[in-house]
Amino acid sequence: MVKKFFAEFIGTFVLVLFACGAAVVTGCSSDPVSIGYILTALAFGLVIVAMAYSIGNVSGCHINPAVSLGVLLTGGMNIKEFFVYIIAQFAGATAGAAVLGFLTGDFSSLGQNGLFNGDIVKSLIIEVILTCVFVLVILGVTSKKKYEKCAGLVIGFTLTLVHIFGIHFTGTSVNPARSFGPAIFAGGDALSSLWVFILAPLVGGALAAGIYTLVIKTKKDAE
Repeated sequence: MVKKFFAEFIGTFVLVLFACGAAVVTGCSSDPVSIGYILTALAFGLVIVAMAYSIGNVSGCHINPAVSLGVLLTGGMNIKEFFVYIIAQFAGATAGAAVLGFLTGDFSSLGQNGLFNGDIVKSLIIEVILTCVFVLVILGVTSKKKYEKCAGLVIGFTLTLVHIFGIHFTGTSVNPARSFGPAIFAGGDALSSLWVFILAPLVGGALAAGIYTLVIKTKKDAE
């Protein structure tokens, strides 16, 4: 369990430092769409690929509370493991944001999320949909042993796709920990709207677990 904690801590630390960091150093902008937009989307996906093939054999490389919730609800982990993962993920994201702010010298710009045109309802819906798709892919591809070797790539490409679409709207969270770390340092609107980027991904993760269990899961998934 200790190894799993540190694996999830390291993975989420790297996600925030490198992927949110890419948004900062490339000047990611959705209006107009810039090269930084695409590079940021790629950075999130590439981090997942890198971490999946490094810490995946230790903790499964969740590095996302919404993913851990989906795994919990589909019977892939117990409640004790779930809370250990959650603590590690939030701690890792906070450390990653702290280091990013220190390196850039600007804690007001850490790749934090924001509401789409100030609209809470649309932002919630966007994040629920994005997270549901992302977690559903994870549950599906990791349930079949024949996909083990390519699972990291599939998940990484899916996160890239989710970001290419979602950055325009909310900056793309799909991960409560990823939103938490930058928001607590940036403060302001990022902090006041943080609840949206915690609640929506968790709802999306739970929805994905329900869809997977009722529609996709088969007795042969473990084969």
